[in-house]
Amino acid sequence: MPEPLKNIFSCRLIEPFAHEIQQVWKDFPTQKFLHQVFDKNWEGLELKQRVRHISHVLRTQLPANYPDALDILVKTTQRYLDKHGEKLTFEYTFLPDFVEAHGVEYPDHSIPALETLTRWSSAEFAVRPFFLHYPERMCAQMLVWSQHPSAMVRRLSSEGIRPRLPWGMGVPMLKRDPSPIFPILENLKNDPAETVRRSVANNLNDIAKDHPELVLSIAERWLGQSAETDWIVRHACRGLLKKGNAAALAHFGFQKGLEGIEISSLKISDTVPIGGRLAFSFSVKNTSPTSAQIRLEYGIDYQTLSGKISAKVFKIKELSLEGGQTLDIARSQSFQDFTTRKHYVGSHTFRVIVNGTLLAEQDFEVIAPLK
Repeated sequence: MPEPLKNIFSCRLIEPFAHEIQQVWKDFPTQKFLHQVFDKNWEGLELKQRVRHISHVLRTQLPANYPDALDILVKTTQRYLDKHGEKLTFEYTFLPDFVEAHGVEYPDHSIPALETLTRWSSAEFAVRPFFLHYPERMCAQMLVWSQHPSAMVRRLSSEGIRPRLPWGMGVPMLKRDPSPIFPILENLKNDPAETVRRSVANNLNDIAKDHPELVLSIAERWLGQSAETDWIVRHACRGLLKKGNAAALAHFGFQKGLEGIEISSLKISDTVPIGGRLAFSFSVKNTSPTSAQIRLEYGIDYQTLSGKISAKVFKIKELSLEGGQTLDIARSQSFQDFTTRKHYVGSHTFRVIVNGTLLAEQDFEVIAPLK
């Protein structure tokens, strides 16, 4: 079993950090801080709880005046940047969390501080409450940051304004009206940093869930501009492609409802235990005399804890299938439990999808883990 991610917040990390603070502010009570962080409740805290606990303890041990406390943390962060350069260091996420938890009432101090903190540990979660309190100011700030010399700050300008940021606080106004986001993404679409371009694609994928027509319009304009924008568009449209959106499929040369494609010899395991793998195989044949562009996927209707169905689609490959050609497919799907996905016993359905159209399906049972 891999070690839980929450264990990254250890004394081995926090003690040297406390000594760094002491280099900036000699009165920092290092031992008291460490004692309060690793208190009797520490072992029972989960990942996000540990992050917030560290930021709360920092607040009690730094100066009572928030701007003074924040200045110490910014200077400490600058020490790390001077030594190591910019990084996406998840383990120091308690630094932007300090601002999220304690600094919303101090935008004039907090927002500039996030510009520095995000260069060491990304502040995409920390900016979310500021959108709720200062929407116009934050949209304008993100636009400014989209032209910042630092790739980490430019990434924040896109990642922080995503309408559906995973694990992040919701910002309803961005779901309703994503128009403030588009000038930012236009500035970033040819960014030299791959992490920035990936954030642009993820942002557009978020927008497509509520406003597919807007993303399809952008796809039409951006396709063919460069290799970078082509990659962004394809990654941004992945959700629409999995849903079988005809316009999205057409952008990439796939015809929905393509005739002449047949699925045969579908075989899957009758049962799969939680923790095991579902084996499946089938053949796909192009019965027409001309070649066809194929996007081949499989879907699984998962049982959920509430008894509802959660449908997931997984890409197999994209290819050109010549007239009369048959392709044999053999794969397997893990039913191992993860933090992001739990499996439940009961009837499930396996589906074969070609260019967004269901062509074959078969039921199977998920059973209890084998002992």
